[in-house]
Amino acid sequence: MAAIAFLTPLLTVGFAGAQAPSATSDAKPASDAKPAAEAKPEAKKSEDRDQPVTIDADRMERYGKESLVIFTGNVVARQSGSVQYADRMEVYLDEKGDKVLRTVSTGSVRIVTKDCKMGTARRVEYFDLEQRMVLIGNARVWQEDNVVTGETITIFLSQDRSVVQSGKQERVKAVFYQKPESATPSASGPSAGAPRPGDTAKAPAKTTTGCS
Repeated sequence: MAAIAFLTPLLTVGFAGAQAPSATSDAKPASDAKPAAEAKPEAKKSEDRDQPVTIDADRMERYGKESLVIFTGNVVARQSGSVQYADRMEVYLDEKGDKVLRTVSTGSVRIVTKDCKMGTARRVEYFDLEQRMVLIGNARVWQEDNVVTGETITIFLSQDRSVVQSGKQERVKAVFYQKPESATPSASGPSAGAPRPGDTAKAPAKTTTGCS
């Protein structure tokens, strides 16, 4: 069965992810030297989609005429470092059974990508041909403290575009935090956070590197 492509390219919902500034140098490369080729995002996504997928579940049913495979009971799908959890997952294949056309996951769906972006919803649908994913029912995506919530979140993967829609009772809500700039010492004296003579050095707070 072809790799389920909906696990990795997720949650591009306007998160202000920090991008490393491009390095600059006055030295010019030699005329015969070729710069290292950088992998394009599209190529990287394609490589991720081609990675093998592992699905664990309590039960699997295959319907050959419908080109449908259904996984039920504590479903856990893994691909290229990303994980999706659901109570039930339906995988619709093409006639030959070697390509995923559409997937439907239901029941407390939770998605964790390899770069710790996360998403939850009551139902998640993925359409491979359109490269479109829809999180339905109390949809929520976040990374660190940045959060977007709505009744429905539609992500157009190939376009790097997303649409968040509100429900009947709840409006769309987005919370984005800007990373503070590094503090510079004041000319009149030491900064508030600078150590003073006699202060006891404190160990820096530990940060959690894994996704939670």
